[in-house]
Amino acid sequence: MEEKKVVLEIKNLSKVYESKGVNVKALTDVSLTVYQGETIGIVGESGCGKTTLGRCVVRGIDASSGQVLFHTEEDGVIDFLKTTAAQMKKYRRDIQMIFQDPYASLDPRMTVFDIISEPLRYNSNMSKREIEEAVDKIAEQVGLNKAFLRRYPHAFSGGQRQRIGIARSLILQPKVIVCDEAVSALDVSIQAQIINLLEDLQKEYNLTYLFISHALSVVRHISDRVMVMYLGRMVEFGETEELFANPMHPYTRALLSAAPQPDPDIAVDRIILEGEVPNPAAPPSGCHFHPRCAYRTERCEKEFPPLTDHDGRLVACWNCGACGEGN
Repeated sequence: MEEKKVVLEIKNLSKVYESKGVNVKALTDVSLTVYQGETIGIVGESGCGKTTLGRCVVRGIDASSGQVLFHTEEDGVIDFLKTTAAQMKKYRRDIQMIFQDPYASLDPRMTVFDIISEPLRYNSNMSKREIEEAVDKIAEQVGLNKAFLRRYPHAFSGGQRQRIGIARSLILQPKVIVCDEAVSALDVSIQAQIINLLEDLQKEYNLTYLFISHALSVVRHISDRVMVMYLGRMVEFGETEELFANPMHPYTRALLSAAPQPDPDIAVDRIILEGEVPNPAAPPSGCHFHPRCAYRTERCEKEFPPLTDHDGRLVACWNCGACGEGN
């Protein structure tokens, strides 16, 4: 069996925002090893830190601490967060992002050709003819009519605009792509088309995806492994089918119970969480989830549980035995 090749290591990544003298922990000590060619699904409620994680990885925002170790063929392992401007330009082509909003993420003053070709013009020494050929090729691969490349974004539908965004992220032939809610703004039928496109492109280019989404059915379909986040922390991580079939953390169980069930004949016991998501500027003591957890104990209120390995499943819970697995 071929050994998995590590492409990315995220180590103790944290992000703290300061607002009016108050520190808001948007991300706390997230660690993750990502293998080439796989898709990591990242799920959780709004405000859990999913997008912050993605943007820190691509260095769209600067992390407060931690490392993003990118495994390169030429230079070995480099910390993407500590690269100089010149180094960042070199490695930027290998880590790209697809944004959530296919309308706001495209400059309305640029033609589709200019939007897709812009990364090449800034990050390569290709001739004008070579750039045109590269854009034509990637447009065809993502399902865009080459005859429409001189049009502006307003002339395209949401699904077509997202194809433009995908083409822009792929034009530099990256190794890792962060998909930040890449299909959430699209109709369900268009979502399926874009997901199929992403899967086809992944097979062709051996791409690695960090797939951030609220849509649990989409995450289950596309992901090899899934990370569940709550209030800036990872609370559960494991193989997709195992996690969906047997969620161990109480929050994961509640999250999955709320997902729409395609078969109306299958009864699902909906788990209603108590209270609201805590304020990240003043998180609860101990386990941040304990105020909403039906299985909380006195220990949960005082100590934050470390991520513990349960036969390959990482779970941060003092009492995941209450979920049927035992610790």
